[in-house]
Amino acid sequence: MASIRDLKKDINYVLGDIIEAVYLVEASGNKQNSKEGNAIIDNAIEVFDELIAKVNQKSVENRPAHLKSVKAELETKAGSLIEQLNKLG
Repeated sequence: MASIRDLKKDINYVLGDIIEAVYLVEASGNKQNSKEGNAIIDNAIEVFDELIAKVNQKSVENRPAHLKSVKAELETKAGSLIEQLNKLG
């Protein structure tokens, strides 16, 4: 597994890109600040906070396995947010 710093960057970039995509979809459809878009952004921020907190946990028994599970969780939750984003557009 790559470094913890890289995992944190992945979390930041993936969720940041999803938030940026919400703004782009809303701007292209003249639907700025829609309830659905705001909900996706709020969910992305919650996922970010949750995953960063899990990465920062030091008291886990098997740290490499824990970090792999965090990466897998990022993939599944980002996929879910992207599905919501596709429905928005």
